[in-house]
Amino acid sequence: MKISCVLSLCLALATPLFAAKQAQTPSSVDPHALAALKRMSDTLASAKAFTYKSQGILEVPAQTGQFLTLFPTGTVALERPNKLRATLGGDAPHFAFYYDGTTVTAYAPDTNVYSVKPAPPTIDAMLAGLREETGIRFPSAPLLFSNPYAILTRNLLTGIVVGPAVVDGVLCQHLAFRSPGVDWEIWIEAGSRALPRRLAVTFTDRPKLPRMIVTISSWNLNPWLWNSTFEFKKPKGATEIPFLAVIKSAKSEKSR
Repeated sequence: MKISCVLSLCLALATPLFAAKQAQTPSSVDPHALAALKRMSDTLASAKAFTYKSQGILEVPAQTGQFLTLFPTGTVALERPNKLRATLGGDAPHFAFYYDGTTVTAYAPDTNVYSVKPAPPTIDAMLAGLREETGIRFPSAPLLFSNPYAILTRNLLTGIVVGPAVVDGVLCQHLAFRSPGVDWEIWIEAGSRALPRRLAVTFTDRPKLPRMIVTISSWNLNPWLWNSTFEFKKPKGATEIPFLAVIKSAKSEKSR
């Protein structure tokens, strides 16, 4: 059975969370929920670099009309202000992304094809135009901006503190928010670090309300990263093709 929608859904999680241009914090958003988001944002914003791993649970529409459940995996390495590397694997099409401050590169290892495009000089500017320029979206994109709080609180309709919860043995605070077209939840580590441990999104503007959950682990706020971490080195025999073709190639190979 083909799963050609896997990549577009897997990378689409973050889009509704920062679609609006103006921040809104109406009275229906609990200030305690906003305070928890702010603590998390301050932790990430103050880190000059960080790395983490992710494990997702993704609902994908099949040709029969039912949803399939897939388990994509990912890794992220970030160094401010202008370096980012991300990989996608597991049940999702295998895919690697590089940003070195001047270019963005996408690489599909299963088909040995890649694409390179000039990019703005900061992560914030690069992420803001990434979808329009390349068709790529990252599930955890709001966490990668220099001010995650400003991104996550845009266009909020409601927000509540659900209560305490445990994610992978770590005590967390569970928050829930609603924005146009999406209901989303976040689990933030209790204590001074306040790191995000899980994200969940239900797309309320799509048929059958597809859902995705991403659990984030192995946080390192002081990683030792080389410049080469973010530089794409063309593999032997790799072919350069347009960005959207790279994504399509990754999907096609995974669906075989």
